Amino acid sequence: MSGAPALLIAGTHSGCGKTTLTLGIMAALKRRNIVVRPFKCGPDFIDPSLHEMVTGQISRNLDVRMCGEDFVRASFVRHNPPAPGQTSCAVVEGVMGLFDGGEGSAAHLAKTLDIPVILVVDVRSAAESVAAVVHGFATLDPGLQLAGVICNRVGSSRHAELVGTAIRSIRQLDIPLVGFFPREETISIPSRHLGLHMGKETPLTDAALGNLTQLVEKHLDVPLLLQLATRRSRIDTSQTSNMTNCMPAAGPPVRIGLARDAAFSFYYADNLDLLRQAGAELVPFSPLTDSSLPDKVQGLYLGGGYPELHAEQLANNTTMRAAIRRFSETGGPVYAECGGFMYLCSSLRDLSGATQPMCAVFPFACAMHTTLKGLGYRHLHQNRTTFFGPAHTTLAGHEFHYSSLLHSLQNTPHHGQKSPVCAWQVDNGEQEGYLYHNTLASYIHLHWGRSPQAPAAFVQACRFVSLADNH
Repeated sequence: MSGAPALLIAGTHSGCGKTTLTLGIMAALKRRNIVVRPFKCGPDFIDPSLHEMVTGQISRNLDVRMCGEDFVRASFVRHNPPAPGQTSCAVVEGVMGLFDGGEGSAAHLAKTLDIPVILVVDVRSAAESVAAVVHGFATLDPGLQLAGVICNRVGSSRHAELVGTAIRSIRQLDIPLVGFFPREETISIPSRHLGLHMGKETPLTDAALGNLTQLVEKHLDVPLLLQLATRRSRIDTSQTSNMTNCMPAAGPPVRIGLARDAAFSFYYADNLDLLRQAGAELVPFSPLTDSSLPDKVQGLYLGGGYPELHAEQLANNTTMRAAIRRFSETGGPVYAECGGFMYLCSSLRDLSGATQPMCAVFPFACAMHTTLKGLGYRHLHQNRTTFFGPAHTTLAGHEFHYSSLLHSLQNTPHHGQKSPVCAWQVDNGEQEGYLYHNTLASYIHLHWGRSPQAPAAFVQACRFVSLADNH
């Protein structure tokens, strides 16, 4: 079958405006009753939430470096099906500059999935020189399909004329100019230390989103974008349709509590699907506002997010903190990453210097900093058995955080009979994956695209928890 229509919106560099334009294009397509399938290149959690805010559809991460080409192709095909009786279009937002990140770059993803690329160029403070930038991006990799250019932050009609004439004069290149988007300072998405605000925080009002959509309709050639989106080769989906399936579920559903509120919201959609396919019934709960864990849960999954912004409220919810600590100490399987790990520490110090008590599952004090303390892809080797599998199991993920532990594992006494141990050897030489009883926590956000057996093993470990002990 032919590949369904798709576009990848890339940029020349971070900050060129590709997120705003991606959202505007998604909104303009939706206004035309086109079913928009959103995706994000790379490990980001925030942009997918903005995509969902605009389209009403779950946006999925496509990261070749973290998940491998086979999983990425399978996820893309699975979640970009034809829309019977309607036109559909997949819109993939790139990451950083088009070629940044090697195997994890937007360029590599575009070639992997045979997606036409629309390049967003910030033309502010430049004119004819923009042609050299476009020429370089168009010719650096002959295997890449650069299908169109959007000139962003155009200052005037004269500015657009100078830039457009220069780009059209590039010899031996026939790259359509999709449009000239004006400087529009009134449309901005607020940001914080981890990036833009999440979609559920409604960082764009209805009026601002409507204004953005109108500007896209006025200044970009939306019909041309749809035409360019069809420039895909015939692809064989027969070998990828089942690649995202993990082991079939055996037995009744397993109830796993999923922390989900303003403090905990960083989850890869495909990870949650893999848990469901393995037999999990994901039961959302809020560590901020709920007084107890969901009834009869057999495991807990505490994702990342912004616990530092809600530390006082988390601390004041003493019954929830006690319930989670009790669940952990009685052997219930608990998996926590980044923000979830911070919540399981003994305390959390914010940037103002205020320190709040947390769950005290782990003896570590945690503190926020003004500079990054961890960033990058991570590949892990288990040096002991965990609920993700036996020793020598390999896992992959990404790390991005501004907090750190204030004390080393060796210098921190624990309140229980056991002390935490490190379960993972990381490819950067560090030890990670803190294991205490049946609780495993880390600063690393795992993606199970390369290791679907891991979520299946976690669900199976939760299956053996006695419901009578945890309701």
